[in-house]
Amino acid sequence: MPLREAMLYERLPGNRVRCNLCGRRCLIPEGGYGFCRVRKNQSGKLYSLNYAKACAAHADPIGKKPLVHFHPGALVMSIATVGCNFRCRFCDNWSISQETDIRGTYFPPETVVKAAREHECQGISYTYTEPTVFFEYAYDTAVLAHKQGLFNTFVTNGYMTPEAVRTIAPYLDAATVDFKGGGDPEFYKRFSSVPSVNPIYESLKEMKRQNIHVEVTNLIVPKIGDSMDGIVELATWIRENLGADTPFHLLRFHPDYKLNNISSTEIRTLEEAYEAATESGLNYVYLGNVPGHRYENTYCPECGERLIERYGFSIVKWRLTEDMKCPSCGKKIPIVGKFHKEGFSFPYSLL
Repeated sequence: MPLREAMLYERLPGNRVRCNLCGRRCLIPEGGYGFCRVRKNQSGKLYSLNYAKACAAHADPIGKKPLVHFHPGALVMSIATVGCNFRCRFCDNWSISQETDIRGTYFPPETVVKAAREHECQGISYTYTEPTVFFEYAYDTAVLAHKQGLFNTFVTNGYMTPEAVRTIAPYLDAATVDFKGGGDPEFYKRFSSVPSVNPIYESLKEMKRQNIHVEVTNLIVPKIGDSMDGIVELATWIRENLGADTPFHLLRFHPDYKLNNISSTEIRTLEEAYEAATESGLNYVYLGNVPGHRYENTYCPECGERLIERYGFSIVKWRLTEDMKCPSCGKKIPIVGKFHKEGFSFPYSLL
């Protein structure tokens, strides 16, 4: 298939281009590639090399993203291509995110939407690798998805430019923004090859302005990215800039890729982080990658009633009223969309 010209770039003298898609804003000479390896300057034009080349396509429970305050129980068609604008040494999808060979199955936007409908998905999620680097593919799919009554979600490292957020905003309904190591700039430089974390915060603020539903995660890496001060700082920023009702997920690290010599995060460390984030004023804090833990559940911040009970990605008990209120005290719980009781709890692959 012909290459897809990239969105969000500017042409410069000498056949150079500047990509304005992610926070790196790569300056790319003729014949060169962006840091993501999937955008190339050919004769002064920037092209997406991974357009519609899906390396993964699964029907997933939305809780896997994780999104817990957005269409709970829904099933989402999840797609990805190779490539990433980070170099995380602990990436659990490194075999596709760090792949240099741009491979994949041709899976164009109209086929993605058709597959989502056929498999009774309520939405489409752009995930597994970084959706920013397959932006054109995600954008074209998202436009078609909306026309078919499907919602769209990103699972992203947040390293998008504000203009990228504004471009996708009319079609992006929700985003999970993944922090690592509490957002510590030195952690990002050392373990993800990210020069500055500021673009993540700017992207989040733009998502808030664009009324995109946002949930934030933070990966807690033992000894090198588990500072409680960092948790408090990040939680406080979320409360002050995104709101106290923003769901905040604290994720357990497990050894992978180039950081396989570090043990998994201790449960007690996760619980301390949960307490620190809650005491920082966030109303909905969750622990992730710990199936069966009590902090996977949703509790009423007013009366403490357990409202939604979870096990991993599955909802096992639902006590909210039809209008999303606590049955004990009547407090309105900020959940977007409806509870999809018919949602699947086990993912399956399409490719």
